[in-house]
Amino acid sequence: MKSILRLKGNKYRLFYLVPIGLLMLGFLLLGGVYFVSFLMGPPELANDQNTIYYSTDGEIIGQDSGAENRNWADLEDISPHLVEATLAIEDRHFYDHNGFDLQRIVGAAISDIRSLSLDEGASTLSQQYARNLFLTHDKTWARKLKEAFYTVRLEMYYTKDELLEGYLNTIYYGHGAYGAETASRHFFDKPASDLTLAEASMLAAIPKGPSYYSPFNHMENAKDRQRRVLSSMREINFISGQAYYLSSREKLAFTETEQRENVSVAPYFQDAALNEASGILDLDAEKIRSGGYKIHTTLDKQLQDQLKNNTKNEMASGSSIEIGAIALNPDTGGIRALIGGKNYTESPFNRATSAKRMPGSAFKPFLYYAALNNGYTPATMLMSKPTAFRLEDGEVYQPSNYNGYYANEQITLAQALALSDNVYAVKTNLYLGPDHLANTAETFGFSGDLPAVPSLALGTAAVTVEEMVTGYGMLANGGHDITSHTVAKIVDRNGNTVFERNRKESDQVLDAQSVFVLSQLMTGMFDRSLDGYMTVTGSSIADQLNRTYAGKSGTTETDSWMVGYSPSLVTGIWTGYDDNKQITKTREEAYAKNIWASFMTDAHEDIGKEKFDIPSGVTGVPIDPKSGKRATSYCDTSRVMYFKEGTEPREHCTIHMPEDQGQPEEEEKNEKEEQGLFEKVFDTLF
Repeated sequence: MKSILRLKGNKYRLFYLVPIGLLMLGFLLLGGVYFVSFLMGPPELANDQNTIYYSTDGEIIGQDSGAENRNWADLEDISPHLVEATLAIEDRHFYDHNGFDLQRIVGAAISDIRSLSLDEGASTLSQQYARNLFLTHDKTWARKLKEAFYTVRLEMYYTKDELLEGYLNTIYYGHGAYGAETASRHFFDKPASDLTLAEASMLAAIPKGPSYYSPFNHMENAKDRQRRVLSSMREINFISGQAYYLSSREKLAFTETEQRENVSVAPYFQDAALNEASGILDLDAEKIRSGGYKIHTTLDKQLQDQLKNNTKNEMASGSSIEIGAIALNPDTGGIRALIGGKNYTESPFNRATSAKRMPGSAFKPFLYYAALNNGYTPATMLMSKPTAFRLEDGEVYQPSNYNGYYANEQITLAQALALSDNVYAVKTNLYLGPDHLANTAETFGFSGDLPAVPSLALGTAAVTVEEMVTGYGMLANGGHDITSHTVAKIVDRNGNTVFERNRKESDQVLDAQSVFVLSQLMTGMFDRSLDGYMTVTGSSIADQLNRTYAGKSGTTETDSWMVGYSPSLVTGIWTGYDDNKQITKTREEAYAKNIWASFMTDAHEDIGKEKFDIPSGVTGVPIDPKSGKRATSYCDTSRVMYFKEGTEPREHCTIHMPEDQGQPEEEEKNEKEEQGLFEKVFDTLF
């Protein structure tokens, strides 16, 4: 009997000792979890955030995201209605528990055991936040154990408000929208701070099943879930019965389809800014996209819209011809508008910054800048006629003028530039030496392969629109060095300015006198007083212009260019085919000039008259375009041309005389004998 009683006693003792032992083991394990959590410290809360781009006036022009589209909002910038609605439906005891709602866990566990599954959820907001930050959404015991571990660490080191803010900024609302701010703008086109009770309860209804409860996919499901959210809010006295009644019946104004499309104002520009920011911060582009940066750019939204409209209005939609265009501030180098192609969705390749094409005669201003530094003046006369040049290696190079037109007499530099005479340009390049032009181009910022050959004067080297516009910008600003750029300032996700462009005055790298003289010469392409054996190259758009511009066009078989500037804006337009197909249609040949003219006119509409600053040591003289000498009252036309003091012509024109006075043969003979040494050398060589 005693042994039986002893056996029964042991049985009862075991009955009590086993659960006590298990309980103690549980406490030891729990204590171990908390101890290890303490040793490991706080987990990193940083998560992907959208990077936002701003125009010069602070307006959002676009944003980049990594794998998740997410805009961060502080808790105080989220509507209290959404906060309460989320707590009511997801975790009404959030501020009372330490990360786990034991009552809900026990109930869910019993349900899972009965069904032999893990379908029943009892996760608190802290657990969901841990899952969003660190884990997958697989329903496995291993994942749930890891989730519990991370939950302990979150609750141990962060306040409830920090956790709630993090949760509201990481929860998925469907349609690619992560976080309350992104979801609010996606569904209602407003910031999360402005959500009404009805709107907030609708948003809070979605995370349970982002596809099933989306009002864009299943409105009835969404409305049923919204009413459940409102009912939960009423149960815990977050709202009154009247608020429940009104909000559950309120007709919501959802965004239209086109409003939900995340379309950048300037996608090609945004890509350029992303690449530039990546270089500045020495970070991979993907880390910039999802780093939550605020990138303040140089884009002027009004100018960007104008450039897009001018392009759309001019270029035929059915044509496959493409465009690359940049408008730049010549004083700072900031790019104010950019188009890299006609359709970013079809082709994100940026033709303004990445495509290298031959600029044709648009390259000539860099040649003539070098010439003005080496004895040329606007009145320098050279013969324009078909010419074969025998080069040092014995080869013969014979350039031709547009449509085979030649003056067959001497013309001035002013007229050669306005008419784009190729023979004059090649003669000048050979006189200076092709190496000189290549070196000069480097001074203007060209960094690619510029072969020192006679044809370089005619723009046979491949360059980008950005390089051309930057080079012209140095002419527009009087010869100061500039670097084209899209990024003015970068602020990180914590509000720290990590980059701000230095606005110190740029260095003077070009001769100011030569730059001014050249700019005045480049206004000649629009001045019909310089018409000669053909009309000036800008005659087709001259009547559209409302002020004086300096510019130069360029044409090859496959490329059409127009680059020009005022003192405050320089713009370059390239048009052509991606496959280098020849441009044969007359209308397509005119695209670059027409887009440039309409854009520059619109861009300067509200800007007062501007003049290029005249540097000291420069003088203006009325010149007869035909003779290159000082104009008299008998000359049919005259144009004020600018010279470095001491280089201006001293003789007066003798070609144009009163009708009853012809030019005596002896006087004409004497004039030829008095021809300058410079011109005689060219006539001898070429």
